[in-house]
Amino acid sequence: MIVVSKYLVPKGYAGLTVFPFVFLKTKHLKQDIHLLNHEAIHLKQQLELLVLPFFLWYLLEFLVKLVRVGNWQKAYRSISFEREAYEKQNDLNYLKSRPFWGFLGYL
Repeated sequence: MIVVSKYLVPKGYAGLTVFPFVFLKTKHLKQDIHLLNHEAIHLKQQLELLVLPFFLWYLLEFLVKLVRVGNWQKAYRSISFEREAYEKQNDLNYLKSRPFWGFLGYL
């Protein structure tokens, strides 16, 4: 379910996914098929890890990377979940062939 809210999406981001919702900063982003695909990949990742463990893993991986690189944006972009989503967001057929726990290939 897509929800448009400029208040729920952090500054500097276009979207945020918390199963089963995809929050978008603006209404026109509903037309961005690559962003929607990126967020759909996150929905799949969250389902595979039963939602709560996804967020725990995400946070832990982010903190480890932040300590290593010392830069918020670099740490965020190097999280395995984000690496998979960014790399595959333009492949609109990716979710049809994505392996189970596909993010593990991006650790």
